[in-house]
Amino acid sequence: MNIFVDILSGGVSGGTSIMYAALGETVSERSGVINLGTEGCMLMGAFSGFAVTSLTGSPWLGILAAAAAGGALALIHAILVVTRKSNQFASGLSLLFLALGLTALYGSGFVGQQINGFDPIAIPGLSAIPILGPVLFDQNILTYLSYVIAPALWFVIFRTRIGLMLRTAGESAEVLTVNGYSIAKVRYIAVVTGGIFAGVGGAYLSVAYSQSWFENMIVGRGFIAVALVVFAAWDPLKVIGGAYLFGSALALSPVLQARGYEINQFALDMLPFLLTLVLLVFLGRRAVDSTPAELRKVFDNARA
Repeated sequence: MNIFVDILSGGVSGGTSIMYAALGETVSERSGVINLGTEGCMLMGAFSGFAVTSLTGSPWLGILAAAAAGGALALIHAILVVTRKSNQFASGLSLLFLALGLTALYGSGFVGQQINGFDPIAIPGLSAIPILGPVLFDQNILTYLSYVIAPALWFVIFRTRIGLMLRTAGESAEVLTVNGYSIAKVRYIAVVTGGIFAGVGGAYLSVAYSQSWFENMIVGRGFIAVALVVFAAWDPLKVIGGAYLFGSALALSPVLQARGYEINQFALDMLPFLLTLVLLVFLGRRAVDSTPAELRKVFDNARA
């Protein structure tokens, strides 16, 4: 397998966790709520997924636990910002630190353990296709599910009544009230859904990608996911390409090291975050123009 295919395959594998988190954050932000605690939801999902898989031997139970943990943390965020009208940025960051503390406290006993999680499954026939085969069709089950979930979420957001209500909550929330719907209910569901997706994204890292647990293993992927939502203009289909782009940047370091290239590891580890800054510079104005109206109010209040 050549280095190009290695990087692309690593991009899909490593970018899937970011994709799940970014899809969830897309749902949340479409309702008018930004969650900077996405990193924390991923961290809670990574720990919960690994711990439950380790204790039960079932990676599927681990994924369910991860979804519940990510959703529970997001529920706290929803209570603070939807019901209590707290600052969305402060609430999200506070929950991130809470997740860091909880996972460090309860996760120490699981460091160094190995589990039987989700291994890659080569799809007969498709995995033999040159380049595309090993990149897309020699992955684990959670990656295959993401191929379906992203377009399905696009369909829900842009082609269903539920999606219309979600977008209305983010664009003109008072219209929901006029038509007899609860803004708070829509936002609660959206924020918790975002946390569930982020929890699964975190569990992907511990249950499928590395099948191990160590403290703060998310290392910024949650923040990349939040930035990716902006770059993708709140469109689930565009999230796919962005997630794989960032995943490829993350995969570059281990691929080059495995092939013996003597390149500074710290410089390579910095690449995904440098890419984030570059995209912010070049795509920032376009992103601002496509920001949901209710979400723009959050940014304006933060600058005030």
